[in-house]
Amino acid sequence: MRNAIGAILTVGGLASLIYTGVNYLNESESFGVFGMDVVVSQGNIVPVVVSAVVLVVGVVLLRAK
Repeated sequence: MRNAIGAILTVGGLASLIYTGVNYLNESESFGVFGMDVVVSQGNIVPVVVSAVVLVVGVVLLRAK
């Protein structure tokens, strides 16, 4: 049972991390300052962090014996 829940959390966390990460990167603006490219993101980092935590919990459940 633990392995099934771990697999679901791992797959869901990975898919969510990819989706929210792409959205987070798309909601950014870049501009040049002194020859450097500066990127300012206006997205919300919380969904990315939550997705990463779910992924880690899923992996831990899969690896636990």
